Amino acid sequence: MRESNYLAHSLVQRVGDFIQIRRDIHARPELAFEEHQTAGLVADKLNGWGYEVTTGLGGTGVVGTLRRGQQGKSIGLRADMDALPILELGSSPWKSQTAGVMHACGHDGHTAMLLAAAKLIAEDLEFDGAVHLIFQPAEEGAGGALKMMEDGLFDQFPCDAVFAMHNMPGVEAGRFEFRKGSAMASSDNVTITLNGRGGHGAFPHEAVDTVVAASSIVMALQTIVSRNVDPQKTAVVTVGAIHAGIANNVIPQTATLALSIRALDTEVRALLKERILALVKLQAESYGVQAAIDWREGYAVLANTPDETEFATQVATKLFGADRVEPNGPAYTASEDFAFMLQKVPGSYIFIGNGGPGTRGACHVHNPGYDFNDELIAPGAAFWLALVGDYLKK
Repeated sequence: MRESNYLAHSLVQRVGDFIQIRRDIHARPELAFEEHQTAGLVADKLNGWGYEVTTGLGGTGVVGTLRRGQQGKSIGLRADMDALPILELGSSPWKSQTAGVMHACGHDGHTAMLLAAAKLIAEDLEFDGAVHLIFQPAEEGAGGALKMMEDGLFDQFPCDAVFAMHNMPGVEAGRFEFRKGSAMASSDNVTITLNGRGGHGAFPHEAVDTVVAASSIVMALQTIVSRNVDPQKTAVVTVGAIHAGIANNVIPQTATLALSIRALDTEVRALLKERILALVKLQAESYGVQAAIDWREGYAVLANTPDETEFATQVATKLFGADRVEPNGPAYTASEDFAFMLQKVPGSYIFIGNGGPGTRGACHVHNPGYDFNDELIAPGAAFWLALVGDYLKK
């Protein structure tokens, strides 16, 4: 088939029902490890199309497997299912019906795209090997990928390659971005607790001021990226929260800082930890306060393997044309737990534009006004179909 014609005239009509499925999922969002209704919907659909379905992996994860032919290769395609604790704005008919919870990252769309692809793969493809469709819970900070792997994801469903796709607001709708190597950042969460001696604001010499110490630490932290990290490499040190005191005439006994640490390189990640620990300790000592640091490692650097990324790029180029494909897209400092799957199995994480500047699809993720662009379901499903077809050619 000449894929662009197939997409225009046939596939768009065939995946039309999945727009409503996406909107139904959007209206009933579920937080990490609570995706029971979404997982049930996914399992029912996959069963109906002839997949072997495994549920409960990683808590609420679902895997659908389709085997055809002889002993060919195996490929994994992953979509995330969880929503965020955000109160949705807007007035669409499919607006969240659960107060304080919404699909603000497009996981409803990712699930619908992969479901649409599942139906097409089952109906259209003759191949030699196995397709494992991985519907993952708890991507939003809770590490659902790790939970599925701990439950034996790749032991029960071995994959020669694994792929995932995420929408990207601000990029023209349906445009594909690929990147070899580091594509998304690691994410570490740090809480610094300072203990001093509280006192009256009128007698600062009798207190040990945690607010002054915290302020100095915030400013000093800004020098780590500018003066310790190679300027050609990327790192982020963000102090997202400071908590200290409740009155203007009281010097508080304690102060806390909450940090988000990002890096696109494992060595830079290690350097950031080393410098932050040393700087905070010495800054605190210089002000006479004690510092306790709670360092919680989050997601790893997401690194796409070259061969699999090149293969996926060529599939998209053949399918949509070179003008719809960016083979060397930017790296992003957001984080993604698909990184852990890529540490185990070669593969690639792909971006598809949700809408360019000036469109509704340009509203960024994790925003109460965000919504997934339903126009992506057809090209997203078409790409998955073509990827599987080319990877598992007879």
